[in-house]
Amino acid sequence: MMHFHCFLLVSLLVPALTAFGQTDPAERYRANRAPLRPNPYIELPLGAIKPQGWLKEMLVRQKNGATGHLDKLYPLVMNERNGWLGGDGDQWERGPYWIDGLLPLAYILNDKELIAKAQPWVEWAIKSQTPDGYFGPSQDYPGEPGIQRDNSRDWWPKMVMLKVLKQYYSATNDPRVIKLMTGYFRYQLQELPSKPLDHWTFWAKYRGGDNLMVVYWLYNITGDKFLLELADLLYKQTFNYDNAFLNTDLLSTTGSIHCVNLAQGMKTPAIYYQHHPEQKYLSALQKGYADLRKYNGMAHGLYGGDEALHGNNPTQGSELCSAVEMMFSLESTLEITGDVAYADKLEKIAFNALPAQTSDDYMERQYFQQANQIMATRHIRNFDQNHGGTDLAFGLLTGYPCCTSNMHQGWPKFTQNLWYATADKGIAALVYSPSEVQAVVANGTPVKVKEETNYPFSETIKFTLQMENGKSASFPFHLRIPGWCKKATIRINGRNFQEAEGNRIVKIARGWTSGDVLELLLPMHVSTERWYENSMSVERGPLTFALKIGEETKKVTNELDSVRYGASYYEVRPTTPWNYGVFEMQESRLSESYKVEDSGKVSDFPWNLENAPIRMKTKARRIPSWQIYNEMTGPVPFSMIDHIAPGPEEEIILVPYGCTELRISQFPVAGRK
Repeated sequence: MMHFHCFLLVSLLVPALTAFGQTDPAERYRANRAPLRPNPYIELPLGAIKPQGWLKEMLVRQKNGATGHLDKLYPLVMNERNGWLGGDGDQWERGPYWIDGLLPLAYILNDKELIAKAQPWVEWAIKSQTPDGYFGPSQDYPGEPGIQRDNSRDWWPKMVMLKVLKQYYSATNDPRVIKLMTGYFRYQLQELPSKPLDHWTFWAKYRGGDNLMVVYWLYNITGDKFLLELADLLYKQTFNYDNAFLNTDLLSTTGSIHCVNLAQGMKTPAIYYQHHPEQKYLSALQKGYADLRKYNGMAHGLYGGDEALHGNNPTQGSELCSAVEMMFSLESTLEITGDVAYADKLEKIAFNALPAQTSDDYMERQYFQQANQIMATRHIRNFDQNHGGTDLAFGLLTGYPCCTSNMHQGWPKFTQNLWYATADKGIAALVYSPSEVQAVVANGTPVKVKEETNYPFSETIKFTLQMENGKSASFPFHLRIPGWCKKATIRINGRNFQEAEGNRIVKIARGWTSGDVLELLLPMHVSTERWYENSMSVERGPLTFALKIGEETKKVTNELDSVRYGASYYEVRPTTPWNYGVFEMQESRLSESYKVEDSGKVSDFPWNLENAPIRMKTKARRIPSWQIYNEMTGPVPFSMIDHIAPGPEEEIILVPYGCTELRISQFPVAGRK
């Protein structure tokens, strides 16, 4: 067996060798193998995309925060007794959840310390395989406070570790991963008929899309036909999302499905579509997302699910696990469909919900967040699940500790999906953030592209191409024009090249020379959206804006139930008024009424009130009848645009949602101006 330092060396070299040593995209970048449908976009090797600017700062804060130190912060689970390290401790999802974020973070940052921290989990998983193909813990966990007791052979936790191993192989090409997966999938094919996905618990039945995704990925490498048979069996045993979205009232019924099951399961029809390219699977996705928005949607891009589906009242909670899992579902769906709408939805969550739900130092998080959140305190609220009332408090273990382990995948996987290889031997920028990518285009030409931007706060994105020894190459460069953009402008080397309307992919096929500069201008206009009780959100580009509320933060020492919810947590209370209604405006007058103030610079960490790089000023009126109830906003007054609220007009400040801990993002309309 190779020693770890050998694998570390391989991990640093193989992605470059894999990318630059082959000329056919199908071989170079794991494109779909027949009979799977060719996808328009192909994932790049882990480590090929490097974050820059504020995005790099987010990942560094994860490294220095809970992601890089969870073994010390959460020793009850993340210790040598963990079942995924061969011990008699937790054999459930939490260890794999952590590594599912830690491992991509480690390879994206090329951080030897983090790679070394993730490696023992990978090593044990690979070495745990038994002659029948099974891998993972094999003894039941006796249980700890707040941790489930489940049969160790449950299919669900293995699905998370399969995702980990897939990413590990992408970074290292370690052949042991292929051997393990081949053996395990043969084991699944043999065992699933008598022990289906819901044999031990129901989680695997709803999350089988994760398993299916890795089966297809392995098929693209090995071509083993039994994997297609297994794929059909897995899909048959997984909850039928396409039927539920198309033919049932699942998404209009409160309590009908667990919020994280839904977030993970949303991608299942898209994944299966690769093998069975029937329109019904795409139609199911489109209707599913439309109904989710209609019946449960909120201005931050997520939905009411605390924990079961719970409608669209902006005081209902939205779970952090839902945010990161929905992001991964959207990333997976975007690669398969190439549909701009899924990139738009991804950015909405990433730039609004995700940064608002974790602390600046990435040491604490909220289990649930509210779109209208005026107190983040310990209190029993109108949630489907209450965990000692700690769900809104910021802490390491507040609410339920699944998010403590699972929150780490959000930003690393977002980074991994900024760029794609394309089926036409080009490169695609489908999601925007400051970054740098190395890829191979045309018939084997290495290219590096640097993306300089303050997006999502600014409108301009600049791409600079570099090729070895000043070479030139002809290849298509794909750019996404978001659905919210009315008309984009594309410039090449300082000259206007093309204008393009929103909601499309623009393919620029031409000869490129090292040093070429491609600029994308995406004008961001103020717009509004309607929500629960006809409330209104204010949008600009991919950002939702929220009322700036003064915040008072208090650290609470938890002497009541510290083992379950942590030794301490933070509560946040308002110090300024919050009960404002805004005015109905014609679209043509929005830019007059919402004055945008841009600081002209973006901090390395823009996601708090102090560093918010952009804000809006507008007029509003207080609504005296709208008061605090149960440490939340009371019922949102129904927006009656012809009724003027009493009281004088006041100027209020709106800031990006992701910069807030307290906020109103869905306003009642106080009247028409």
